[in-house]
Amino acid sequence: MGTLNVGNLGEYLRDQRRQAQLSLRQLADAAGVSNPYLSQIERGLRKPSADILQQLAKALRISAETLYVRAGMLDEREPDEVETRAAILADPSINERQKQVLLQIYESFRKENAFEAMTDDGDGTARGSDPARGNGTDPTTTTN
Repeated sequence: MGTLNVGNLGEYLRDQRRQAQLSLRQLADAAGVSNPYLSQIERGLRKPSADILQQLAKALRISAETLYVRAGMLDEREPDEVETRAAILADPSINERQKQVLLQIYESFRKENAFEAMTDDGDGTARGSDPARGNGTDPTTTTN
């Protein structure tokens, strides 16, 4: 079985476990995972889900966001963005597919807003729009 591309997650988890002075078995028990599974994660043979990473983070008393970044689930970003993404990934009431869809929607909104900010003239209107017309509709027409 080859090593998966999980960045340096396994090595980081092993270092955190050792700093916390926990054995592999103790951390596995505290996180609610099997000892062999945790060993495979540490060796880079398994890529854990966001839920497992959150359980490991809680047991190690470290940030789940850090583990998400190390696992390649999140890019390093601004703190507010990381927190939002981490909250989505950690929500146990939605499945993995739903989490990924929410993250895609969130990212598309962020990109849209960044584009709008770049095209803003500084007076609250987008370039090429007429402030008197608001959102670009003709104020003399009405829609029923």
